[in-house]
Amino acid sequence: MNIDDSKSNITNQDVEIERVKCLIIGSGPAGYTAAIYAARANLSPVMYEGLQPGGQLTTTTEVENFPGYPQGVTGPEMMEELKAQAIRFGTDVRWGLATKVDFSGPVHKVWIDDKKIVESEVVILATGATAKYLGIEDEKKYAGSGVSACATCDGFFYRGKDVAVVGGGDTAAEEAIYLAGLVNKVYLIVRRNELRASKVMQERVFRTKNIEVLWEHQTKGLLGDGVVEGALLWKKKGTLEEEEVTIKIDGFFLAIGHQPNSDFVKDFIDTDEVGYVKTIPGTSKTNVAGVFACGDVQDSVYRQAVTAAGTGCMAAIDAERYLSEKHS
Repeated sequence: MNIDDSKSNITNQDVEIERVKCLIIGSGPAGYTAAIYAARANLSPVMYEGLQPGGQLTTTTEVENFPGYPQGVTGPEMMEELKAQAIRFGTDVRWGLATKVDFSGPVHKVWIDDKKIVESEVVILATGATAKYLGIEDEKKYAGSGVSACATCDGFFYRGKDVAVVGGGDTAAEEAIYLAGLVNKVYLIVRRNELRASKVMQERVFRTKNIEVLWEHQTKGLLGDGVVEGALLWKKKGTLEEEEVTIKIDGFFLAIGHQPNSDFVKDFIDTDEVGYVKTIPGTSKTNVAGVFACGDVQDSVYRQAVTAAGTGCMAAIDAERYLSEKHS
């Protein structure tokens, strides 16, 4: 067996090699749903959950927009239920991180923790995307207690309150406009003296009466006893001068982009300029036969748990049909 080892420090003698029928990389709504459908189709899926089992929803306190939970549910609870359902149907769920792939041959090879090679006829990528943060300590301190990276997920909880959105691009403008329809007031914190958003989005922001743009402001920290109650900002006054500004808010929304977790497959899988995996429209198929993508790693538009679950279903069905046609 000839395995290209040019990009790894390991050799064939150093690692265990395992052969499976269906390998799912990543978890979350997309990965777990793919696992449920793949297991029910007798594909005996093996899943490696990655660094954050359950994905981004494990950092969300309340989920009220996923069908089937009339009273709402916490993100971690929902992910545990999806995981349990996948296991019930026979999914082999494991801890481990995919670090490298070789999709050059008919059998796909995936390195796990640089210690093991899993070979599979089909691979489902469900590695998600990671929200970009400012890097201030308070973002971690108030995670799930006023800090969010998804307005459509969490905006409902701030009805009638004041919130802030950080960013100057289309995503920030969209989030601010969406929140403006729910909350009392939106502060749009922009570090430049202009928006990077498209002209159409800029005009919509400026027309929305309860959005106040704070030009040339940067976030220094967040305030509050257990939950966000305000933000401490730096305002640029001149070339060298800065002024400290405090705003009273209940929610702090990051809208500075997401980074798809796709770096480890880019040598073989086509992605866009940001890193989102390209799929054939209407399917979960990538440019490599037998490799499918679902969830936020291929979705730069919706990024919702319910849409991720839908694409997970698509990926499992596409994988089952691929194997059926291949062996017919």
